[in-house]
Amino acid sequence: MQRSHFYILLILNFLFVNTISAQTINSKTDSLRVGVAGTAPFVFTERGNSAPQGISVSIWDEIATDLDWTYQYKSYKTVNLALDALKKGDLDLVVGPVTINSQRLNDFRFSQPFYQSSLAIAYKQGEFSIWNVFKLLFSFKLLLAIGIFLVILGIVGTLLWLAERKASPEQFSSKPAKGIGSGMWLAIVTMSTTGYGDKAPVTLMGRIIAGTWMVVSIISATSMIAGIASVLTFSNFQSVDIKNIEQLNGKKVATISGSPSVTFLKEYNIRIKPTETLAEAIKMLNAEQVDAIVYDRPQLMHYINTHKDDDLELATAEYYQQGYGFAFPKESNLVFQVNRTLLELSEDQQISEIIEEYLGKPK
Repeated sequence: MQRSHFYILLILNFLFVNTISAQTINSKTDSLRVGVAGTAPFVFTERGNSAPQGISVSIWDEIATDLDWTYQYKSYKTVNLALDALKKGDLDLVVGPVTINSQRLNDFRFSQPFYQSSLAIAYKQGEFSIWNVFKLLFSFKLLLAIGIFLVILGIVGTLLWLAERKASPEQFSSKPAKGIGSGMWLAIVTMSTTGYGDKAPVTLMGRIIAGTWMVVSIISATSMIAGIASVLTFSNFQSVDIKNIEQLNGKKVATISGSPSVTFLKEYNIRIKPTETLAEAIKMLNAEQVDAIVYDRPQLMHYINTHKDDDLELATAEYYQQGYGFAFPKESNLVFQVNRTLLELSEDQQISEIIEEYLGKPK
């Protein structure tokens, strides 16, 4: 009985080994269907009839060469479209800056990350100009603050005129326009502590109103003047450096539809302007339709390095650090061999050399 169990286990082991061997042989001899999608510097697909290039493509080429695999590329406009084709069974894997996250693990298997990415903020660096000065002086916020101040001043001036017009007609005319104007002048003189003495309340009610206004103006004047000064300061005539995501509160931000940056921006309740490509987002930023772009840091870094005339800056803050990897169907038997080769390439510094070729050496 024990001998029969032994023979059964031997036969099962033989079948398992042959199945694995067959899968390995097939993976070497069959031409793999490789979907390519993403943006520069990880994927370049718009270069005439030439083969795709970029960080992801170069790393995959090294893996396939080491494993002696043959393959055919099929380009897709976005990573999401390539993943949809992979899910339908039209592809054997997807090569590109595919973000590895828990949601995608429900439908795909991933290689180990070949690059650690993060989200970053790109913004337009402004320059001093007379036009920027005029825009600032006539900005909506400043005009609104001045308007509110004039309304309050008018209310105080009216109250002073109503209290003083009968007891002091020589100071406060019985004519409403002239009398309220005198009351506003008294309010301004009182608030600024100038004290010309040409106008002064003589009634009890007038003095109560003037005294109350003194206390209120002392409390509010400092903060109001500080606010106006901060608006009119020379540094604000230029573009303010964006250092973190909190500075984008209330501003319009462009990002790529379907990317992890959409979820990230929603967490901060930021107004999103979705686009299909990074080029569209850059175009919106240059046209001042948005205040910044939030997207994957290496893609933004590559664009800024290759388009210095656009005067774009990249904030130092990094968010949502996630890895890029290759995507496979859940039942794929290629992942183990790809991971092992990735480790070998990493140990030999080949992956670092490929990344430096496109992004330069890290500062």
